[in-house]
Amino acid sequence: MEAINFLIYPFLGCVLLIAIHTYFGIHILERGVIFLDLSMAQFIALGISISFFMGNEASGRYLYSIIFAIIGAAILSLSRHIAQFVNIEAFIGVFYIFSLAASILVLDRTPHGLEELKAILNGNIIWVTQGEVLKMLVLYSCIGLIHFIFRKKFFALSYEGKGSYLWEFFFFLSFAFVLVSSVSIAGILQVFSFLVIPALIGRLFSKKPFKVLVIAWAVGLAASGFGLIVSYKMDLPTAPLFIAFLSVIFFVFLTLKAWRTR
Repeated sequence: MEAINFLIYPFLGCVLLIAIHTYFGIHILERGVIFLDLSMAQFIALGISISFFMGNEASGRYLYSIIFAIIGAAILSLSRHIAQFVNIEAFIGVFYIFSLAASILVLDRTPHGLEELKAILNGNIIWVTQGEVLKMLVLYSCIGLIHFIFRKKFFALSYEGKGSYLWEFFFFLSFAFVLVSSVSIAGILQVFSFLVIPALIGRLFSKKPFKVLVIAWAVGLAASGFGLIVSYKMDLPTAPLFIAFLSVIFFVFLTLKAWRTR
């Protein structure tokens, strides 16, 4: 009973993270820009790093996160245009490594730079509070509702490559606002794994978005529940456990599919 009471909010946080990130993961995989999430999250982390350097409290860090989220969304909304001049994955890689290098340089000038960088990368969802879960629920529900209402516009962008820059910006801006919340709670590594790996597993079995979502949600929730229990029992960091479990599941299903196809 004690374990259930302790893990209930971390598990609910994982449910919300899986629900929203898997949806965006389907779009990201279809667009073929796998590391876009990682680069956007790291750019937002650069804003958090600068707020640490400036000595800001939680409200200041949130403001810097929002500012960098808007800037990052504006930059990545131009990805289709950038792809005309350079490989888009290469551009995203440069964007990511710049954000990471700049974050390290900034945090090097703070009293606890190494610990702060580790916190940004790994997060610590096992200590998420009821209030934070409620904030996640409100934010993700609002963004989910917007994407449901305008689903034809957003799916046309990802699946058909049709749509204006304004709709592209709305897509990336909503994604960036999700990342502002999830990076601060779960960390960059866990967020990236929740975005890509469950959706990738779902696509092993179907190409239809709804079926991919259902499979990805089931796999993600199972891995999250198991990871939280192991983390609690063995006192291990949650983010690496989630990533390891999801990766093992993906490799197993990939091997089974390859064997069946052969």
